[in-house]
Amino acid sequence: MREYERTHPWVTFGLDLRVVPYDLWIALGEAQSKCEHISGTPLKPAIAEELHKVFLAKGIRATTSIEGNTLTEEEVRKRIDGQLELPLSREYLGKEVDNMLKAINRVTDDVIRGERIGISLDEIMAYNRQILEGLALEEGVVPGELRTYNVTVGKYRGVPPKDCEYLLTRLCDWVNKEFVPLKGHEIIFGVIKAIVSHLYLAWIHPFGDGNGRTARLVEFKLLLEAGTPTPAAHLLSNHYNQTRTEYYRMIDHASKSGGDVIPFMSYAVKGYVDGLREQIETIRQQHLDVSWTNFVHDAFRNKTSPASARQRHLVLDLSTKGSVIPFDQIRTLSTRTAEAYAGKTRKTVTRDLNELERMNLVEWGKDGIKARIEQILAFLPAKRPLG
Repeated sequence: MREYERTHPWVTFGLDLRVVPYDLWIALGEAQSKCEHISGTPLKPAIAEELHKVFLAKGIRATTSIEGNTLTEEEVRKRIDGQLELPLSREYLGKEVDNMLKAINRVTDDVIRGERIGISLDEIMAYNRQILEGLALEEGVVPGELRTYNVTVGKYRGVPPKDCEYLLTRLCDWVNKEFVPLKGHEIIFGVIKAIVSHLYLAWIHPFGDGNGRTARLVEFKLLLEAGTPTPAAHLLSNHYNQTRTEYYRMIDHASKSGGDVIPFMSYAVKGYVDGLREQIETIRQQHLDVSWTNFVHDAFRNKTSPASARQRHLVLDLSTKGSVIPFDQIRTLSTRTAEAYAGKTRKTVTRDLNELERMNLVEWGKDGIKARIEQILAFLPAKRPLG
């Protein structure tokens, strides 16, 4: 008998998918559907690049924040763009972000090239080495090398050091061979595999430092490999960070329950689906903006007068606010609106708004004016008749 079997009997490498509750299967199905939706959505290159950077910054900020990094999401974004210089006393925070960025880019490149399918011991060790590169570490911690001493995180004690290599090798073999996806359900099985790998790495705790970041990087890799779009592959880290107390509680519960991983999976998948819904709404809003702009330009296709140009700009600026704008604030919608109406009378503003209302592009209400963007929304849910 190995020592870990006595000290950590819940590390069994067992998951019977037949006992997964129906609501978790439904959530996993929704996750696959939404990932496919995101993957198949056309976006302008500039918008796609911006969304990529937004969720990359969220993911890096989340996975480093869980370990104590105090940089804000805005600061992480600036660091990614090479625009954040930190004082010497805080430079290590930026270095942690730099390391995660390099590691994520390396993983992404490997997946795109189709290299290193699944996970391996050498790969996990390389991830840890990259994550800890150049950081000040506790005595005895060597980046990318398995620990040779006992560790305790809070109340949790990692597996005996002599069992770390054996258990990591078993984990890789189990994950690579056990979770073979059904055709057409690759993302569902990829999500299961990613979450289980994360949890087992947290249990084994094979390194002197950087275990959480390494586990989340492995999770990211397995999600990408399953076909998850890159922005969506950061969502689990973001969920763990936003619910940090529950994250640790669920990991603790999984070990104390004797190795029941399903509650942790349910917690993770629920957060993942919530994140996917938010991403889809963000993408939907981008599509709506583009469609509305095209709709407005089409409405003014044969109108070339200076007044028509002013009115077109007015309705487009009005639509960026997404709310009712009081009449007295119309002139201050944007710089170009202010310039267009400089020296113009109140009567001119009223005449332009009346023309836009006649074209069905805006509507007046008791509180002000708003753009009628909702008219281009097709297939809205049916409303129950009144009365």
